[in-house]
Formats: sequence, structure tokens, C-alpha cells
Amino acid sequence: MIGFFTTILKFDNHGEKSGWTYIAVPAAIATQIKPGNKISFRVKGKLDSHFIRQTALLPMGDGDFILPLNAALRKALAKNRGAEVLVQLEEDKEPYTLNQHFMECLEDEPPALEFFNTLAPSHQRYFSKWIDAAKTPQTLTKRIAMAVTALSKKMNYGEMIRSSKKITE
Repeated sequence: MIGFFTTILKFDNHGEKSGWTYIAVPAAIATQIKPGNKISFRVKGKLDSHFIRQTALLPMGDGDFILPLNAALRKALAKNRGAEVLVQLEEDKEPYTLNQHFMECLEDEPPALEFFNTLAPSHQRYFSKWIDAAKTPQTLTKRIAMAVTALSKKMNYGEMIRSSKKITE
């Protein structure tokens, strides 16, 4: 496991990454984690004392990578832009497992499952990770129903989220 200290950063205006909060993983460190690799890969480890797994390091084109920090992760760390964090990472070679309850529900809705299977694996994981992040059984159930309904309408994850925000506004 490779350990280092770094500062939490945030993109201001950076295309699709505008507004993202992240930590930078320099090429020299990324090479120690996965030698010779220049494409996205998954890591596990700790940010301060918070355990992470199945988290993607994204390439930035010059050999450096970033590890995006979503709102739930920033909340767990109780840190935001400008804060220092102790990072301990290693490659996560365990294959990702989609949420079992979600997959069972998709089996009951063949059109939704058929569309889901056309999505790239990374896009399938968006749905599953969002469902896994539910904190209560009620939220879990609501998210599964919402995802299956959206997929039956051939909506990807982003379209589903934008559609749900329009409803609540």
C-alpha cells in the first residue's frame, strides 16, 4: 500500500469535470500502485481513517490521475477543498458486484434489463453505487424502483437524476 499526504482540490472550469472535488495522484505514485498503466483503474485503501474500495482513479493525460471525492465521501471525511488528507492506496483487483436486490428487480422487468445490459459497465455501476449509498431500507427501495422505471424508459443514470430533480422542483 502506498501512502502520501495531499490537499483536496476542486475544478473551477474544466469541461465535464467542472465543480468536481478531487485529490491528485501524481504519476510517480500511480506507477507504484499499478506500474505502466495509463488508463482508469480501481483502488482501495483509506483516506484518513475512512476506508474506500472500488474507487476509480481517472487519468488526466500527463501520467497523473485524480480520485474524485463525491459528497458522501467528503461528508465522511468531514473535509472539503483545501484540507489535507492522508491517502493510502493499492490496486483493487476484486471485481465489482452489482447490487443483488437491484439485479433481481431488473430480472422481473425484461425491457429494463435489456436496456441496462446495453450500457457500459461503468454506467451500470452508477446505478448500483447510487442504490448502495441508500442509508435506509425505504430509500433503498425507492431508488431501486426509480432505477428500474428509468431503465424501462431507456434512460441512463444522468437522465434519470435530471428527470427526478425536475419532478421535485
